[in-house]
Amino acid sequence: MILASGLSEQLVGLLPTLLSVVILMAIVWLVLRGYRTRHPFAPPRALLRGALQLAAISLVLSGIINNPVWVGVGLFVMFAAAVATVTQRIGMSAQHLLSVAAAMGLGVGVTLGVVFAAGAIDFSPRYVLAIGGIVIGNAMSIATLTGRRFRESVGDHWDEVEGWLALGATPRQAARDLAGRAVYFAMIPSTDQTKTTGLVTLPGAFVGAIFGGASPLEAGRFQIVVLAGILCAGSIAGVILMRLISPVRQKPVAARQ
Repeated sequence: MILASGLSEQLVGLLPTLLSVVILMAIVWLVLRGYRTRHPFAPPRALLRGALQLAAISLVLSGIINNPVWVGVGLFVMFAAAVATVTQRIGMSAQHLLSVAAAMGLGVGVTLGVVFAAGAIDFSPRYVLAIGGIVIGNAMSIATLTGRRFRESVGDHWDEVEGWLALGATPRQAARDLAGRAVYFAMIPSTDQTKTTGLVTLPGAFVGAIFGGASPLEAGRFQIVVLAGILCAGSIAGVILMRLISPVRQKPVAARQ
């Protein structure tokens, strides 16, 4: 009876959250549909999927968060899903999967290696999982933006690329400027977020650390490490990805939206 009563109270407590989320997603759908934006239901569908995944991972994490082996398995699953997402989003075939994995793997590996080797954050399973998940997720976003921007730019400026090729430039040289611009534009969101931290936004890691009982100073130190890690992993992932896929010999097909 006590267990049933506690469960019932938890469900009732979730009603305001559910109501607010439903209303917000309804607004998103109405705004996008009213403006005739493509796939107006994509954001609500993404939130639903994210909620289900968060519910599942919450149950899993309660049992593995202090186990180094299972934390490693969890990070591998995250990384594999991120690599698959980037490969799919930038319109590349499975044969390019290794290029994406190498670019993201190097970025994430270097970042985590520096953070924990320097002792900036305690090397424990829970912190490895937390920082690793944040870095992987942001590296995925930057790699996706880089790849999509590059392929779209090559498609839009294919005449220029062909002209350089006709003049004797190598495939890499013909698209070098476009690749550099792609990395630059992909880094803008993370760079702007870093510049405005504490002024426009209060990042999740900072707020979460404070809610977890850390002092504002300690939470700020943790957040700075996170922001630096995001920029490091993203820049490496973007540049290495361009080094691997920028040699172009034919006009790329449109990427999946």
